[in-house]
Amino acid sequence: MSTSNFNMRNLIPALAIATTSLFARQAEAVAANPLPKPANITWGAPAAFAIDTLSLNAPNHDVLQAGFARATKAFSDLNWIPQATEAPVRSFAAYPTPTGTASKSKRQYGNYTGSLTAVNVQITNTHATLDHGVDESYTLDITSGSDTIEITAETVYGALHAFTTLQQMVINDGSNKLIIEAPVSIVDAPLYPVRGIMVDSGRNFISKQKMFEQIDGMSLSKLNVLHWHMVDEQSWPVEIEAYPQMTDDAYSPREIYTHAIIKDIVDYAAARGVRIIPEIDMPGHASSGWKQVDQEMLACIDSWWSNDNWATHTAVEPNPGQLDILNNKTYEVTGKVYKELANLFPDSWFHVGGDELHVNCYQFSPLIRQFFDSGKTMGDLVQHWVDTAVPNFRKQANKTLVMWEDVVISSDAAASGLVPKDIILQSWNNGLENIYNLTRDGYRVIVSSADFMYLDCGYGGWVSNDPRYNVMVNPNKTDGTPNFNFGAGGGSWCSPYKTWQRIYDYDFTQGLSSEQKALVQGAISPLWSEQVDDTVISGKMWPRAAALAELVWSGNRDAQGNKRTTDLTQRILNFREYLVASGVGAAPLMPKFCLQHPHECDLYLDQTALYKTAA
Repeated sequence: MSTSNFNMRNLIPALAIATTSLFARQAEAVAANPLPKPANITWGAPAAFAIDTLSLNAPNHDVLQAGFARATKAFSDLNWIPQATEAPVRSFAAYPTPTGTASKSKRQYGNYTGSLTAVNVQITNTHATLDHGVDESYTLDITSGSDTIEITAETVYGALHAFTTLQQMVINDGSNKLIIEAPVSIVDAPLYPVRGIMVDSGRNFISKQKMFEQIDGMSLSKLNVLHWHMVDEQSWPVEIEAYPQMTDDAYSPREIYTHAIIKDIVDYAAARGVRIIPEIDMPGHASSGWKQVDQEMLACIDSWWSNDNWATHTAVEPNPGQLDILNNKTYEVTGKVYKELANLFPDSWFHVGGDELHVNCYQFSPLIRQFFDSGKTMGDLVQHWVDTAVPNFRKQANKTLVMWEDVVISSDAAASGLVPKDIILQSWNNGLENIYNLTRDGYRVIVSSADFMYLDCGYGGWVSNDPRYNVMVNPNKTDGTPNFNFGAGGGSWCSPYKTWQRIYDYDFTQGLSSEQKALVQGAISPLWSEQVDDTVISGKMWPRAAALAELVWSGNRDAQGNKRTTDLTQRILNFREYLVASGVGAAPLMPKFCLQHPHECDLYLDQTALYKTAA
């Protein structure tokens, strides 16, 4: 697009460039270390660019101009000094001689002359909509002697990513001057079209402001999909105009997502390049809300969930309930709920659940007991759901359906026949094995493997009146076998806690053919909210979600194919501080000593220790 058609915005705090000597020592690296690491980034010879004022020359597009305004406002508001910078590991004295002191050198910046006066943005398609597969690539160039930052992108969403990269490269030189440290050239694009987190507002309510906070973190780390698990057995916080009584099962009148609030969240996300995929889990995890419409279309809602005998449990957690698959009213109500919400969320994908169905629950349904007595199986029942519900959903709205993998691959509740291949399956069990099997069978897959990506794992159990904790000694101390309280999960079914390194090291396409790899759409890290509300959501989500963000944006390996987890260390430590400064309540990953002493908190001094996969 011709620059003559660009819209000029002046007097926004931003970049002015001057060329000078950057470091006292030529070999020293730049301090800026944007996350996720761009696919290709090349820094020029040290020559810093100082910051003064900047104009935007870009197409007249509200999303683009608002994104630029946010980025440039962050320059001046944060006045950012990198809190964790990359540097080679220092030398240590050989054992047993006491170690020497760390060698610290202060980065020196010179005087700045000349100025960068503009950011020029060229976009090929300003009409592209935010949806699956939208082009998010961009280039960013600052050349020696130039007075402009040049950005190109296919769509405004690529340009938004360019702005967040630029935002992380603008730093304070230590004398209260904002700079970019050197000429730079970036050619960047994501590895996967689906890069996201999951928020669960069914177990505990998450306020609009905290939803905004998660979206802010996503935008900064280039995550583009917010999977919103809206309701569950415990509560129904979503306004449904067709059945207003459903919100009688919200925790309180203050803990309801009205249509207006939903629109606010959708709009806030879209302005930052984040899609929202809503989930209404069906036919399992169904009690609250649904029972206010018609209790006859539910099974086992009055049962004791664990039955004090796990062999006859009706749910994996309280409170129990599943939609009665053989009750015709089920399809009338689910169809209306789906249609209303499908109209509120503009994304072309909609998640309809499908996980964790329990045959014991259906023993409470006379219709289904009769079905089983006739020789039919649980798989046949699930197939009836697929054959009836899926066409009903598609009749209500033209959306691509997403389901949990259970409907195809569960050991005790998979459909006995065909599940349409155009349904996208979210894989959460058995890691690489399930990913392999689903893609082998031709399904598109979103990776959410619990062993690597569940952010709620490792916090212990939460159900009460649990005698398993009433143990004073380790009964297995003699043979070393882990038990509930000593060395095992302590009540967290997916223990241990998933560290940022665990997430980043996950090679989830390992062992797949090229055809299978093409079916992997990306990854989403879920944070289930049994032990999560506004007070802790950001600390449990961030900065670990940023490790996923880089994994699915540019991968976890360097140009030589080696794991670069150690290279990520200072980058993610610095990014955590940047999140906190930006209003996202990210948790600390290490003592602050580790930020200030690069690689001195590594387990191995050998910086190639990760080049080989552990057994």
